[in-house]
Amino acid sequence: MKILVIEDDREAAQYLAKGLSESGHTVDLAGDGEEGFELARDGSYDVLVVDRMLPKRDGLSVVMELRETQNSTPVLILSALGEVDDRVKGLRAGGDDYLAKPYAFSELVARVEALGRRRGAAEVETVLKVGDLELDRLAHRVQRGGTTIPVQPREFRLLEYLMRHAGQVVTRTMLLENVWDYHFDPQTNVIDVHMSRLRSKIDKGFAAPLLHTVRGAGYMIREGEI
Repeated sequence: MKILVIEDDREAAQYLAKGLSESGHTVDLAGDGEEGFELARDGSYDVLVVDRMLPKRDGLSVVMELRETQNSTPVLILSALGEVDDRVKGLRAGGDDYLAKPYAFSELVARVEALGRRRGAAEVETVLKVGDLELDRLAHRVQRGGTTIPVQPREFRLLEYLMRHAGQVVTRTMLLENVWDYHFDPQTNVIDVHMSRLRSKIDKGFAAPLLHTVRGAGYMIREGEI
């Protein structure tokens, strides 16, 4: 499923993104209510996870306006306010489910997936494909043209993120946030090093390259030239 997490606490947002991604979902992040509303308004997400207390615009007003625009994307509201009245307000604002903090992550995933099923979302992808390149999340295996390619854990995570965003430009910031969890300085060359290693593994010896550098923007994985 494609999930949008609207959460201003960076550490909490990264925790959610990492856990949901490891559960097989594609996750985007928004750090405030205004950004979250703009991303969510076109209805392209399967589920929204919305923190109640947000800068610029609180979570309940985001949900209320989405509902006013006939946006029916299922919403799970997260909040430190867990009294009955608080939950009722969240549900009446248009939330489909309400989870009080602190919560068990396994429960959050179960609730998100239940909301996705309720909307008729597609089953979670366990095998990703771009051209003749295949990544199997369950077997933790990468193959191209039927040949198994050995990759390190970080390379596997990097490739998975690229393949989940196939055909899209992936910026260095996106990679730092979603693959390295902000543990590295943005000026570090660690991304370039890993990209070089990954490119040599998945492209070397094959007729057409899949991993491309988009000058001044980032990287992209796709069939054909860009």
